[in-house]
Amino acid sequence: MAPKSASRSRSEDKQITQTPNGTAKSAKAKPTDYSSHGVTDNDIFMLPASDLQLLGLLTVIAAIVRLFRIYQPSSVVFDEVHFGGFASKYIKGKFFMDVHPPLAKLLLTLAGWLAGFDGEFDFKDIGKDYLEPGVPYVAMRLLPAIMGVMTVPMIFLTLKAAGCRTMTATLGAGMIIFENGLLTQSRLILLDSPLIVFTAFTALAWTCFTNQHEQGPSKAFDPSWWFWLVATGFGLGATVSVKWVGLFTIAWVGSLTIVQLWVLIGDAKTVTPRLWFKHFLARVFCLIVIPVTFYVALFGIHFLCLVNPGDGDGFMSSEFQATLNSKAMQDVPVDVIMGSRVSIRHHNTHGGYLHSHNHMYPTGSKQQQITLYPHKDENNAWLLENQTQPLDLDGEEIKGVKAWDTIDPVPLVDGSVVRLYHVITDRRLHSHDVRPPVSEAEWQNEVSAYGYEGFEGDANDLFRVEIVKSMSDGALAKEQVRTIETKFKLVHIMTGCSLFSHKVKLPDWGFDQQEVTCAKQGTLPNSIWYVEQNEHPKLGMDAEKVNYKNPGFLGKFWELQKVMWTTNAGLVESHAWDSRPPSWPILRRGINFWGKDHRQIYLIGNPIIWWSSTIAVGIYFAFKGLSILRWQRGYQDYDSVNFKRFDYEIGTSVLGWAFHYFPFYLMQRQLFLHHYFPALYFAIITMCQVYDFAANRAGGPFRVRDTPAIGRTGVAAFLAMSIVAFTLYAPLSYGNPWTQNSCQQVKLLETWDFDCSAFHTDFNQYDIDQPSSNIQPTDAPAVPPPGGQQQAPPAENVTPQPAVEEASVRREEKVEYRDQDGNLLNEEQVAALAGKVDFQTRYETRTRMIDGDGNEIPDNSAGTAPPHPADREPETAADDPENDGRELPATASPEDDIAKERSVKKNDGGKPKPASEGSEATSATK
Repeated sequence: MAPKSASRSRSEDKQITQTPNGTAKSAKAKPTDYSSHGVTDNDIFMLPASDLQLLGLLTVIAAIVRLFRIYQPSSVVFDEVHFGGFASKYIKGKFFMDVHPPLAKLLLTLAGWLAGFDGEFDFKDIGKDYLEPGVPYVAMRLLPAIMGVMTVPMIFLTLKAAGCRTMTATLGAGMIIFENGLLTQSRLILLDSPLIVFTAFTALAWTCFTNQHEQGPSKAFDPSWWFWLVATGFGLGATVSVKWVGLFTIAWVGSLTIVQLWVLIGDAKTVTPRLWFKHFLARVFCLIVIPVTFYVALFGIHFLCLVNPGDGDGFMSSEFQATLNSKAMQDVPVDVIMGSRVSIRHHNTHGGYLHSHNHMYPTGSKQQQITLYPHKDENNAWLLENQTQPLDLDGEEIKGVKAWDTIDPVPLVDGSVVRLYHVITDRRLHSHDVRPPVSEAEWQNEVSAYGYEGFEGDANDLFRVEIVKSMSDGALAKEQVRTIETKFKLVHIMTGCSLFSHKVKLPDWGFDQQEVTCAKQGTLPNSIWYVEQNEHPKLGMDAEKVNYKNPGFLGKFWELQKVMWTTNAGLVESHAWDSRPPSWPILRRGINFWGKDHRQIYLIGNPIIWWSSTIAVGIYFAFKGLSILRWQRGYQDYDSVNFKRFDYEIGTSVLGWAFHYFPFYLMQRQLFLHHYFPALYFAIITMCQVYDFAANRAGGPFRVRDTPAIGRTGVAAFLAMSIVAFTLYAPLSYGNPWTQNSCQQVKLLETWDFDCSAFHTDFNQYDIDQPSSNIQPTDAPAVPPPGGQQQAPPAENVTPQPAVEEASVRREEKVEYRDQDGNLLNEEQVAALAGKVDFQTRYETRTRMIDGDGNEIPDNSAGTAPPHPADREPETAADDPENDGRELPATASPEDDIAKERSVKKNDGGKPKPASEGSEATSATK
């Protein structure tokens, strides 16, 4: 190995750096304290007027690009389904459960409320019209759009704070302005634009603080030092309060903080132990206490807004639900005795109450259904009977279900054998060795309600109460059943199975309520029940009462965090447009947001910007690997100031990229291209810093830094290419008219599955208001162009047609009965078969032309081919049971996402679909 001699070290460039305010400082002098070698004061408050003017111009350009035609499309797009719907619930105060923290949703709600939104619009479906109900959707979209605009000055100032030249900062701002993916996300009612701007603000504040810290003891604890450290804390709090992706930002800042504290420990000359702890506590307060306080306070506002029961309260505990209006419960008797009328609640899934109604299972025993129902209802009432009837004073058996109303109370204790009598339908809870209609597993038995009024029941009605002592609250609750306090199992005497429920929904015939079965060796948590309501004539006003404990704010906060985490981790179902992390840096696939009227919004990045930023990250990894190898071989590269600064400054940005990218590899949940946007922001910073070092700081034979015109030319050329690419893909970002030929020409990868056949073949076709070839769905009326009524097409473009008076297309519903051979059955034949056979339903859509008098017009187009799926309205096409009316994406690649793309082609056909991650967690309440 070669000796580590100075003769083999690189010659260090003697340079004089100039601070933004014009103060010259030598980068040559090596500091003797913890200040960094080669760092200058890059105070962004001291920028020259020319930089501020340029910054203003870039911001104006960003505003024009972001706000251009923000009113289109005038219907619900992608996850506006969820986040617009959350705004409706905030305004109405209806509790919902979402996997994301509330900050961005509260801001979107505020924007809508200030614009007059009353919360009546439900944002239920993609394509649902905004104009007719008068939804102030433009005002709500303006909020993320303005935040998208703010990202531009953020990156400009961040690059200036990092020591880059003004032209490099302009390059970064231009890349943000003309990045198609960031543009698309910032024009819609979505959370990603607030996430990016708060991430950018945090990066700006931390970069400024780092610059202050690296200048050494002279800047420590100055007002500017404190200002940027506190600003970083608020930025971290805001970022994590939009999405938990902010935890990656916290990890980035936290790791760099540890590096700073480690460097401080090494400065024994100027940093005493007392001073080090002062640095440490300052960072703890600003980077931990402030973000946590900010985050928790946002949930305080969240709870203040959502005071009424809603679709999401079924995911929360009974104690939590009791804090909502109309969900609060009056004190109830604590002692459960024979003859008590009770409601029994499932403990684990929060699915609701043991419930029955006068509807039968379509298969199995075809007896009365038993379900979990999430709301209070009279069908939740059960009367507890002993296995034998009580005796009167003469030793005679007292008949009837109310026999226990007149005798002394008999407590329900551990081991009691009972029957549960359904008060409304006069049937008893029942189980037998029959498979359930949905969970047809051998270890599952059907649970039903069986009997009639006056029927004494049979042995299959008997259940043994087994108190789960470890989960019951209080010594007495472990011995006898007490309301709320006692958790117990109900074990079927004849089969030994336990009454059980899990998060499985019954089909339409079960009203989407949760399935109840009797499970042999079922998991303990799903077999646990408790009594919530308790009434008995012998339990008077003086009886001991009980109620739910109020969990308080912190209890509700912590419970909601656990539910959010569990729900987020449970989003593992396949989605038509999800993708995996390896495909993101190469922009392998986008997301279909919206499609209508031969236009489409498809989330795709600017390939020039996307791929160049990925290459820049790769350059740093190659540089780092080579520098480590050279260091091991004895080269003294790190004696060069520029070498050290390149490694640290760009390494900091690449670390931010890595923290916002690689954790997604550990996630099994649904992931989408937009999850890469925070990492993309850091990749863009990395690309700009690499260019700045190459053009403005590095030496070498070409001496590019001595010819600024070369650097400016490079920036201009790169931005010109980016603008050209931006323009080519702009129709997919704005939902503008496009042609099939233009679309095909820019589809660089086969895996870019936007559907070119959805567009017209010529722009002139967009100028003609052609009648739709499909039935308009009632919930998504056609939108007239801005400024008035739809214009009739020019007469010269209308092909002469036979005179048809007021011809129209109508949708009619008609029920027909046919036998197995397709023969039509009349009413008498149907009546004769009733009860003897099962009828299966099949939906078909037929279209006919009728005149103004209702007479059918013959269809002469029998030999024509059906319209291409891309030319059909998604809602109308969805009536087709074969393919659900969805367009087939052009994807055929053997690479890592091929299985996903084939599943889309087979099942979903490429129809825009909201992401599950944004959905409110209401599956337990439907």
